[in-house]
Amino acid sequence: MRQKSLKEQADAILRMAEDAGLEDNYFFTTTFKRYQVQLHILDELEKTIEEKGVLVNKSYVKGEKNLYSNPAVVDFNRTTDSANKTVATLLRILKSFDAESHEDADPLMDMINGADEKQ
Repeated sequence: MRQKSLKEQADAILRMAEDAGLEDNYFFTTTFKRYQVQLHILDELEKTIEEKGVLVNKSYVKGEKNLYSNPAVVDFNRTTDSANKTVATLLRILKSFDAESHEDADPLMDMINGADEKQ
């Protein structure tokens, strides 16, 4: 269920971008690609945490074992934070583009948005 929900959210962002004409925008596409990679990393980290548990044993040379928090938990939290920031960036790009689309054409923005390729 979680995977479908994430995919649906990613699809919704992509539809918003298409509606705004951002599907060829360099900044949007590279940021969106990063977001997809982050989601994949989160899925893998979540599987690791489910398999190994939140707490893991660390063995020392003398055979002593200590209980520690699974390092994947820290990575999961960091990647989650990063993914949330990436989504915020995507939304800012969408909002910024929408505001700019009501202004006069800017050749640099046209190039960034892939306008030359569409002609």
